[in-house]
Amino acid sequence: MPGLTIGDDLPNLQVETNHGKMKLHDYVGDSYTILFSHPGDFTPVCTTELAMMAAYASKFSERGVKLLGLSCDDVQSHNEWIKDIEAYNKGQKVTFPIIADPKRELIKQLNMVDPDETDSSGHKLPSRALHIVGPDKKIKLSFLYPASTGRNMDEVLRVVESLQKAARYKVATPANWKSGEPVVIAPGVSNEEAKEMFPQGFDTANLPSGKSYLRFTNV
Repeated sequence: MPGLTIGDDLPNLQVETNHGKMKLHDYVGDSYTILFSHPGDFTPVCTTELAMMAAYASKFSERGVKLLGLSCDDVQSHNEWIKDIEAYNKGQKVTFPIIADPKRELIKQLNMVDPDETDSSGHKLPSRALHIVGPDKKIKLSFLYPASTGRNMDEVLRVVESLQKAARYKVATPANWKSGEPVVIAPGVSNEEAKEMFPQGFDTANLPSGKSYLRFTNV
C-alpha cells in the first residue's frame, strides 16, 4: 500500500488539536507515540474506541507511551464529542490531544485514508489507522482497519510491549505472546553472545532439522 508505512519517518507536520497547535516531532519527543485516526466525530464505533483509549491511557503512560488521536472534524466538534465520550465512559477523562483535519489533508500525508468509505458529500473518510512511532520518529508498526471494525486495545498494548522488548534486548515475541511469557532470541545473536546477554539462560527447541535457531528466554 503506498504512503506512510513501517520504517518511514513520521512527517513533522504542524497540526491543530484540541490542546492547541503543535509539531508532531515535538509532541513525540523521546517517547513512543500511538497516532490513531477515526472516520469521524459523533460516530458509534469511534466513540467506543476513544473511550477505551482513555481507559487505557494510564497503562500506556506507565510504558512511556503517548497517545495522539486524529479525526476529520474541527476542534470545536472534538471538544463537544469528548463530552459524549466521557459520559459513555462513566467519567473517564480524555486527556490526550485529538488532531483536527476538516480539509482531509493530513490523513493523506499520514496514510490514513479508507479507500472505500466516503461521507454523505462523497469525501474520503479516514480509515481506522494506527501508527506506533518510536523515539527516533520512525514508524515501528501500523494497523489498518476498515471503518466497520473497532480496534482491540489489549492488542495495541501487547504490540507496544513487544516492540519495546525487541528494541532493548535483541529478542522477538512468538505467536500469541503475552507480557511475562518467554521470548525468542534474535537469529543474529550467536549462542556465545546469548550466554553473555542472557545470564539467566535459555532453552533451545529440539527440531527435526537439527538447527538450533528457536531459543527461548525470559527478560
